[in-house]
Amino acid sequence: MTYVPDPKRYEQATFRRCGHSGIALPPISLGLWQNFGGADVFETGRAVVRRAFDRGVTHFDLANNYGPPYGSAEENFGQILKKDFGDLRDELIISTKAGWDMWPGPYGIGGSRKYLVASLDQSLKRMGLDYVDIFYSHRPWKDAPIEETMAALAQIVRQGKALYVGISSYGPEGTRRAAEILKAEGVKLLIHQPSYSMLNRWIEDELLGTLDVLGVGCIAFSALGQGLLTDKYLNGVPENSRAAAEGSFEKGYLTKENLDRVRALNEIATRRGQSLAQMAIAWVLRDPRVTTALIGARNVKQLDDSLDALKRLDFSPEELKEIDQYAKEGGIDSWREVSVE
Repeated sequence: MTYVPDPKRYEQATFRRCGHSGIALPPISLGLWQNFGGADVFETGRAVVRRAFDRGVTHFDLANNYGPPYGSAEENFGQILKKDFGDLRDELIISTKAGWDMWPGPYGIGGSRKYLVASLDQSLKRMGLDYVDIFYSHRPWKDAPIEETMAALAQIVRQGKALYVGISSYGPEGTRRAAEILKAEGVKLLIHQPSYSMLNRWIEDELLGTLDVLGVGCIAFSALGQGLLTDKYLNGVPENSRAAAEGSFEKGYLTKENLDRVRALNEIATRRGQSLAQMAIAWVLRDPRVTTALIGARNVKQLDDSLDALKRLDFSPEELKEIDQYAKEGGIDSWREVSVE
């Protein structure tokens, strides 16, 4: 059946300005890290993307190695674009990244100009695009000078392969340095993508303030704490969960302390008339310096539940104080541990 987008999709949609740029992003963006690869059901992912757009989600976030297998999320997304969004490209913000491992050998990982430029060329081919709206350095890389990484991003903008550039998982000092180098190249750092949730609050120490001063937007990933901040683990580990399978979820996250905090936070969410996932997303968005929260979705029902967080974004001072009792570091930030600051 031919996809006809909801003509009323922007009537209730809201957007947040991304730093000091001319770009506005939806408060919730859709990430294709999980559930959109070659190992997943194509039509399920297609239905999620369609539904997201019908509900005002205009930003879709990918990376070169999203899948599994690597590259397949971009391939599938490219097919969805071709089938359903041929005349709608200019209504979309599409981003991709490179930094983690993608192909064998020393040129298939890291922050070199060689890797970043080659990776984006491959990503554009997989998605059938002439350009992406945002291209990220997916992580800082100790074996590549930051000057080289940022010069590669600037080159990519000048070549017209990306309209804007961003960074992910950089610390405050690295962020300041990246912005400085890009500025000297005549390119503005648009956005930073850090991990951030009620169980992973590192960006509150200095990074959010740094982004505010620099006029750089913030897109928070893993707002649901790798699925911990949902009702999934309230009564143990379900058989079909990521924790039960081999993959990106570390079983060590399921400590007694984390699960006790999650259950307490769930009680607060229930009193607010929200699911735990909805409250977790709303909590990330409580800070105006956070432009958008990046979510994943296994199916349309899960997507709708997350997007319904926008129905209740307000928190009373008493609620925030109570949440702070349980919103503690849970040892779930595995991205910065293998990067550098």
